[in-house]
Amino acid sequence: MNLKKILNTLVISGILFSSISCGEGKQDDILVSDEVKSVESFNSKKASAQNVFNSLPERSEIVGLTEKAKAEYNPQILNNPENIGNYVIESSMALNLGVYGADLYVTGVFEQTQESFLFLKAVNILAKNLGVSNAFDEAIIDRMEANKEIRDSTMSIITQSFKKIDKYLAENGRPGASSLVVTGSWIESIYIACNIAKETKSEPIVKEIFIQKESLKYVIELLQNSKIAEDAKFIISDLINLKIVFDSKKDKIYTLESIKEIEKKVTVLRSKIVNNK
Repeated sequence: MNLKKILNTLVISGILFSSISCGEGKQDDILVSDEVKSVESFNSKKASAQNVFNSLPERSEIVGLTEKAKAEYNPQILNNPENIGNYVIESSMALNLGVYGADLYVTGVFEQTQESFLFLKAVNILAKNLGVSNAFDEAIIDRMEANKEIRDSTMSIITQSFKKIDKYLAENGRPGASSLVVTGSWIESIYIACNIAKETKSEPIVKEIFIQKESLKYVIELLQNSKIAEDAKFIISDLINLKIVFDSKKDKIYTLESIKEIEKKVTVLRSKIVNNK
């Protein structure tokens, strides 16, 4: 897999499942800086996870991409499954369900079968705690075990299970939780991509990180229209500030230095999520 496609795989990993529109609603006012207020309004389209999905690469690009992989699997940049006990309020559970979903997908991409079941357990616990008990039930786990040698089948099973989660939350009047799952996945994917860029010193992957400005726009729009919990509203202002950094990129030179500020902001935001602070 070339590095450009590795990033595409990672970014799409946690968001691919969210093909069902989340509910609409007027976003409550949040306190942001004057600079943040200057960001353009995202009210041109109905906010939905589908918009996030549509702005990402085709799923077909993922299949069979690991054969030529140049990046090595690094579990240190994933969220440790042992942190699962730290997430007890709904917004934290939803965000980290998205994070672990992205991490689970990454273990599948790099064919880390043993570790994938550790992340699967974390995902299963959070899904059950959110009331979605059948998303990763015993039948799903058995299917993954039976198909563990078939990477694309495993990825498909994960995708189908997260669709169940998104559908359940949306249909039960919890679009805020659903949008936070999508957001957690997006943030974790960009975080992983930045780390891969650093490890491989790849300028093409840096370019691909900047291309995700479009999906970031829709993530913000989704959050603004989903009535997320008060304790999670910091995510919106942090992502708007991140978009300002994305928008500041005007030239066509893609060096590690050019994503330094993006990496910094994403790392801080991701730390707030996984460390529950």
